[in-house]
Amino acid sequence: MIYQLRMTKNWHLFILCLTSISMPSIANTDHNELIDLGRMLYFDVNLSNNRTQSCATCHNPSAGFVDPRDNEVNGMASLGDNQHSLGNRHAPAVAYASFSPDFHFDSKQQVFVGGQFWDGRAKNLIQQAGLPVLNPSEMGMPSKAAVVARLQENTTYKSLFNQHFGEHIWHQPEQTFLAMSQAIAAFEASPEVSPFDSKYDRYLAGNYQLTAQEELGMALFFSNNNTNCHACHMLKQPEASQETFSNYQFYNIGTPSNMALNTAKSISEHAIDQGLLANPAIQDPDQLGKFKVPSLRNVAITGPYMHNGVFSKLSTVLAFYNQLHKPGHKLNPETGKPWRTSAVPTTVNSELSKGKALSETKLIALEAFLRTLTDQRYEYLLDKL
Repeated sequence: MIYQLRMTKNWHLFILCLTSISMPSIANTDHNELIDLGRMLYFDVNLSNNRTQSCATCHNPSAGFVDPRDNEVNGMASLGDNQHSLGNRHAPAVAYASFSPDFHFDSKQQVFVGGQFWDGRAKNLIQQAGLPVLNPSEMGMPSKAAVVARLQENTTYKSLFNQHFGEHIWHQPEQTFLAMSQAIAAFEASPEVSPFDSKYDRYLAGNYQLTAQEELGMALFFSNNNTNCHACHMLKQPEASQETFSNYQFYNIGTPSNMALNTAKSISEHAIDQGLLANPAIQDPDQLGKFKVPSLRNVAITGPYMHNGVFSKLSTVLAFYNQLHKPGHKLNPETGKPWRTSAVPTTVNSELSKGKALSETKLIALEAFLRTLTDQRYEYLLDKL
């Protein structure tokens, strides 16, 4: 089923409204206490089959809510609870994920929008919170009933679930699992995860003065005549508060296959990630190879980049876009070899050919602006890049 939902400018209010519709009924629940329960669940390794992995393992709060582990593939993908399965995509950041609308088809623009994961297969944050627990390649729990049994091992959980959802919540594993997912989603949607306190936010509030380089980068980012970055990475208006820097639509931007990851997974170098077409709700072949536009919040510290982690550095991503407009700059700075072609050339977005090539000075300025989107608690990590 494809959901058609009306958009609003106030995405955070929109998400809370949708969440209240999707959640099971709650009796005598304080929202802050529900967040506290969700935080406990988020860090609990006992919710994985071998008791080695929690949500925080692949979405670590100390690393911008992505997976900082090397896993012998330089963080391109995440290792599962069984210690040998390897994902085929870079773990998307949980931070600011709550602002993505429910997955739906926008009939006005004739595009798919929102959801969670790179292909939008989770309708909303609540559904996303539960899916990794049951994924054999991730946390690997065999069933919802098995998850409920793990929850019941913990006397604190038993007490808190009784308090928030009523004692009847244990009678049906489906409802118990949904309640667990709701609590995790409440934590993931909290200001603790999405604080909007970066230098850019402080600049908007009049509490930070952008450097000349950062200001140039911001002008380039929002320019219609230069980069046109904001065409995909802007939801509101330039310099609007609580901008998440994504329009939550799906595009094929010509990302090449990650040969190193394919080799690590022992799959063919010609294997194709279907992207949006891998979403069970989608049957349209024109959606092949399209992926959801990620938020640029914390982008400087959440590499590697693209859905498959094929680029290690943010500067390489900018060079990748720039080479589309600048003949003669056809070498990937990370490999010293020519840029490889798109994994799915048939659906590459034609808009990518528009825009101007940027000088090295402007590329550096653009990266400087993107660094200002880093949450305050991660700013110290910028010095380590």
